[in-house]
Amino acid sequence: MAMVDEQIAARGVKDPRVLAALRRVPRHRFIPEVHREHAYADRPLPIGHGQTISQPYIVAAMTELLALPSDAKVLEVGTGSGYQAAVLAELAQEVYSIEIVDALAERAQEALAAAGYERVQVKVGDGFDGWPEAAPFDGIIVTAAPRAVPPPLLAQLKPGARLVIPVGDDQQTLRVYERTESGATERTVFAVRFVPMTGRAQER
Repeated sequence: MAMVDEQIAARGVKDPRVLAALRRVPRHRFIPEVHREHAYADRPLPIGHGQTISQPYIVAAMTELLALPSDAKVLEVGTGSGYQAAVLAELAQEVYSIEIVDALAERAQEALAAAGYERVQVKVGDGFDGWPEAAPFDGIIVTAAPRAVPPPLLAQLKPGARLVIPVGDDQQTLRVYERTESGATERTVFAVRFVPMTGRAQER
């Protein structure tokens, strides 16, 4: 409760559904035991394999930017700890999540199931290509930074749906793309710092 009130609502996240979701998800259950005492601090934490769990404020801000309808089908690229997927599961009807690191995908699935989020579908793969079999989506959220936006992700959005993604190398910005009938609109929200997106995104 304190995390949401002091670190998230106090910093401008207003969507009541997002705030309620953050209050319900037990963040500590998605963090390795060695760092669990810091689970509700407003900072990223290492989860192994060179990856991190994002700070709570960033999770909340990105989720709010998605503007998901209650019957949404949503895609997450970069399952990581599973925490963001759990937050999405509080808001959406169907959650699909892709993780490129096998060990993280397995651990996230276990954490999600243990916390009661068994509807989240997790698969191991390269998120650059999205999840074409389940597309189109009402929203896509990416939790690692490519140098440029992967075209398949934009293609897998429904008209009016949003892609929320950090983009860049040394200087990254959080961007929101909204699918239109003729393409997509783009806006930059603020500067961020995410781990780089691996796989095909790095090769390009």
